[in-house]
Amino acid sequence: MTQTKLAYLYGLGAIFLWSTVATAFKVALGFFSPLQLVLVAVLTSIVTLGLILVIQGKLTLIGRQFITRPWFYLLTGLLNPFLYYYVLFAAYDLLPAQQALSLNYTWAILLPILSVPLLGHKLSKADLIAAVIAYFGVFVIATGGKLTDFSFESPLGIGLALCSTLLWCLYWLINTKDKGDAIVSLLLSFLLGLPFIIITLLLTDSLPTLTLKGLLAGMYVGLFEMGITFVLWLMALKKTDKAANISTLVFLTPVMSVGFITWILGEQISLATYTGLGLILTGLALQKVLPKH
Repeated sequence: MTQTKLAYLYGLGAIFLWSTVATAFKVALGFFSPLQLVLVAVLTSIVTLGLILVIQGKLTLIGRQFITRPWFYLLTGLLNPFLYYYVLFAAYDLLPAQQALSLNYTWAILLPILSVPLLGHKLSKADLIAAVIAYFGVFVIATGGKLTDFSFESPLGIGLALCSTLLWCLYWLINTKDKGDAIVSLLLSFLLGLPFIIITLLLTDSLPTLTLKGLLAGMYVGLFEMGITFVLWLMALKKTDKAANISTLVFLTPVMSVGFITWILGEQISLATYTGLGLILTGLALQKVLPKH
């Protein structure tokens, strides 16, 4: 098998798994509170990433990378997994999966906007056009298609979903300064984020009561949202000679996710969700194809 075919195989595998996690979030939240789910998923991901590093013979890199930038990894751990997944799961707890999924997907639009003040990048016309179209899609979803009503079914849920995009973008923008091994960096973030999760859980919630179904649902989230899928995506990017071609596969994720949400959760996808998600994807497509000037 050629390297290009391998890249697409890894990429499609990652896309397929990521497209299932919105459904998995809702299933798991039937057994856990948002923060309890963060704990179960993060512990699963830590074990998974640790095993991957053992297989790769990179376990010794953990200490080396941490010593070079301990405060950096403490910051990334605070952002992801602690704050990002706490906020994201809280949004999914309050909103239908179709809405939370669509709103969270605008992180790709927000990323170039935030890179202007944080990294000194210039904002292109393509980025502006994409942002206007995509956030109009957000408004369509948030109002349920009642554009003149200005009433929101769950303002807190919508706010949390959009806040999750901000946290995710901040995490990835900060990570542009990281020159270490990507999997080691992710594991360090999770290890240093874990104390924040446990302390907050003990102060505000309670430790999760584990059932077999709940544990399996939480572990699924940890494996295929946070752990294995990230590694598959990295492998896809390393195998390809055209990263742009692989990155366009991401457009399949929300479309496939809606299918799983309908099939497994039984949610009836509203016209507003279809319209809003279509606008968000249009914005993302224009961001890629329009000239960057």
